[in-house]
Amino acid sequence: MQTTDYQSYADDILDKASKAAKIFKTFDQTKVDRIVYAVFKAAFDARLELAQLTYDETGIGILEHKVIKNCWASLLVYEDIKMQKTVGEISDNPAQGITEIAQPHGPILALTPLTNPSSTTIFKCLIAMKTRNPLIFSSHGAARKCSTKAAEILYSAARGAGAPEHCIQWITKKHPEYLKHIMKHRRLALIIATGTRSIVKEAYFSGKPTIGIGPGNVPAFVGKTADFKLAADSIVLSKSFDNGTVCASEQALVVEKKVDKILKPMLIERGCYFCSEAESEKLGTVAFDTHHRIMRAEIVGRSPQFIANEAGFTIPEGTRLIVAPCHGIGKDYPLSHEILTPILAYYCTANYKQALETCVRLNALGGQGHTVSIYTNNEDVIKDFTNQLSAGRICVNTPATHGAIGGTYNTLTPSLTLSCGTQAGNIYTDNITTTHLLNIHRIARRRPNPRWFSITEDAWQNSKVDAEEIQRRYNRNY
Repeated sequence: MQTTDYQSYADDILDKASKAAKIFKTFDQTKVDRIVYAVFKAAFDARLELAQLTYDETGIGILEHKVIKNCWASLLVYEDIKMQKTVGEISDNPAQGITEIAQPHGPILALTPLTNPSSTTIFKCLIAMKTRNPLIFSSHGAARKCSTKAAEILYSAARGAGAPEHCIQWITKKHPEYLKHIMKHRRLALIIATGTRSIVKEAYFSGKPTIGIGPGNVPAFVGKTADFKLAADSIVLSKSFDNGTVCASEQALVVEKKVDKILKPMLIERGCYFCSEAESEKLGTVAFDTHHRIMRAEIVGRSPQFIANEAGFTIPEGTRLIVAPCHGIGKDYPLSHEILTPILAYYCTANYKQALETCVRLNALGGQGHTVSIYTNNEDVIKDFTNQLSAGRICVNTPATHGAIGGTYNTLTPSLTLSCGTQAGNIYTDNITTTHLLNIHRIARRRPNPRWFSITEDAWQNSKVDAEEIQRRYNRNY
């Protein structure tokens, strides 16, 4: 394939997106909100269809949970953003003389993952339409049909409500060079990269402004003051949700010996199967590729029964989670890494100090800046985890999956793009939303600072006037 073919395809996509951006920029808030409502309604009404398409195409996760994801991505995100001002003047402070004006970025490339394809498409469409930014979707190859169908439904709804032509597009070419040329195109304003480490890294290397994510090797700690029933219910609910495909799901459960005696029977009652040492070793081999240091794609989002069968052992029908005792962290311990399946590594430590240190090491191994889960009623424990672990989201007494993406068990911003800060190579530690898709222009009216202008010129030119004297004069004139 000639380079010119890749470039001409990218030119065509971005020319259309740029024209849409120009029209979008003329829309007022009322027109924008009408489009956003239409997209929300279409997404919610298609929740069952898109969930079934996703399940059939990808073969991973749990169908009912994919419906819930689509409901969450449409209803909760819409409710969160519907009253926001995103067009023109969004704030005015007469005393300071500052007026803030919201402007769109322009064409955005949206990368969507295998694990949450239709729900991520819904989420990104809503926040992009709300901010008047045309979208170009690039979906995971194994979820291309369901992602494209979602984009088609939402584009039709947006157009029906008056959105510009080509405000939502999707890449139809499979060769990676087409995506690379779009990533580097001069008219592309921004990339929102949700997906594997490699695709996020490629987005950053494109040279375009990029909002990325990091891996989520989430440790969950249950302390001695916890409500153990709440902890057991929440952990099983969270880690089994859609077979563990959300990056904020718990990857390792860390407890002290005293807690282990109470919590373990509760977890078994709720459908957890605890592996023997030999089974845990087999499980690590089928779940994680130690050579490439990556989870094995063939077990991502698969059922506990499928995974156990692959590992060569049998588990009871109705098992919701496979819990595997683990005694170390790092390259020699496959289950200490992020694995998006219903497998939960289990660490039983002698005391709180060792438990905290275990969580610190798990977090540092491959989840910095992402999420930490704590079950405790001791504020000092919360402070310890806040100070010693690197996490943008510290979920207290909350299912990690649902807690990190926000909007259900807490008031965090509902989002399916969870940035992890500079620790993970991201610029934000936020749950990404509309505010990240706006350029804020500020009108600054004349408001002289009397403290500055009351200091006489000799203060700057006289070397005997030191910093302390300047501070006294400055504050005296306040």
